Amino acid sequence: MDNLAFDRKRAALFVVAGGLVAGTFDITYACVFWAIKAGVPAQRVFQSVARGLLGAAAFRGGVTTAALGLFLHYFIATTMSVTYYFAARQWVVLRRHSLTCGAVYGLLLYVVMTYVVVPLSAAGGGGAQDRLWVALSIVVHMFLIGVPIAFFTRRAFGTLPPPALMQET
Repeated sequence: MDNLAFDRKRAALFVVAGGLVAGTFDITYACVFWAIKAGVPAQRVFQSVARGLLGAAAFRGGVTTAALGLFLHYFIATTMSVTYYFAARQWVVLRRHSLTCGAVYGLLLYVVMTYVVVPLSAAGGGGAQDRLWVALSIVVHMFLIGVPIAFFTRRAFGTLPPPALMQET
């Protein structure tokens, strides 16, 4: 295997790892928050993610829909990481200023998920009314989702030549 192919695989691993780490932070926060606030078990939290695809039927599917929800959650988080990576290929600032850009990306993700994705999904609804939930969700999206994605993306670029050089090879 040549070095460029190895570097691309290694970069892909960092990007996927960014999604998995961000997804783990996010789902852990959701499970802990809802367990403390309302005694909601993790299975129900996972089913609430599946609700976006299945509607209210997600809560009648037991472990199967919980597993689907967990899979969807990590798929979405990894997609967020891949999206940031491809944007960072075009805009160097996203790589150079990981903390700031990651936090802004996390805020953008909060807005898009809350006001576009969830309302358009089978779950319906959108922004929560509980100020504590909103504030914590914004902080989590900024620093436990956006920032890890940005840092792992930055690491991914440490293994690749600049995008302009990749196009020439």
